[in-house]
Amino acid sequence: MKLLEFLKGKKGATGIGTLIVFIAMVLVAAVAAAVLINTSGFLQQKAMATGKESTEQVASGLSTLQVIGIHNNSTVNYLAIYITPNAGSAPIDLNQTKILITDGNKKAVLKYKGAAAWNDLDNGGEVTNTSLPAWNLSSGEFGIIVLQDADDSCKNITPVINKGDIVALTINASKISLDLKPRTTVTGSVVPEFGAPAVIEFTTPATYLGDQEVIQLQ
Repeated sequence: MKLLEFLKGKKGATGIGTLIVFIAMVLVAAVAAAVLINTSGFLQQKAMATGKESTEQVASGLSTLQVIGIHNNSTVNYLAIYITPNAGSAPIDLNQTKILITDGNKKAVLKYKGAAAWNDLDNGGEVTNTSLPAWNLSSGEFGIIVLQDADDSCKNITPVINKGDIVALTINASKISLDLKPRTTVTGSVVPEFGAPAVIEFTTPATYLGDQEVIQLQ
C-alpha cells in the first residue's frame, strides 16, 4: 500500500527546462559522434598512407646487373657498375644515391658528380671509352652512363631511374686510392635514398693479361 502511494506521489519531469536539457544531451551526443567519425576517417587515411609507404619501402631499391673493370695490366683503374631498379620500385633519384666501396684497406663513399659526368648511350656507344665525360672524375665522385631509358627520366641534372631503366655508374678507382691488384676482394653497395641497396662483391682475377683490357668482375 505504501509502495503504491509512493509511486503515485512521483511525477515525471516536464516543462521547457526538461526539453532544453534533452536537446542539449542530443547535441552533445551528435558532436561526440562527429568527432569519432572524423577521428576514424583520419586514422584510416593515415593507416593507408603508412601502408603504401611501407610497401614502397619493401619493393623499392636497386639490383646489380654486372660490374666490369678496365685494367692496365697491373691494376684495375676503372669500374662500371650496371644497376636497375627492382621490380615494383618507386623511382630512384641518383642525386640522392651513394656508392660505398672498399678493397679491404681503403674505404670510399661516392656521390654523383653532377651534369658534367653524365652520358647518354641509349642509342648506342662504348661504355668503356674512358674519354667520355662520365669517366672524368675526382675523389669522392661517380658518373652516370645511361644505357636504357625509354621515358628519358634520367637526365644529367635530374638523374631519376624507374622501371626498366639501366645505367652504368662509373668509378675512377685510382682517384679514390683503391688498390685493385690481382686477387683483391672488393665489397660495397649502391645505396639509394630509400629501399634496398645494390650489392657489390667480387674478387679480381689472379692475373691481368694485355693492356687496357675490359674484364667482367661480377
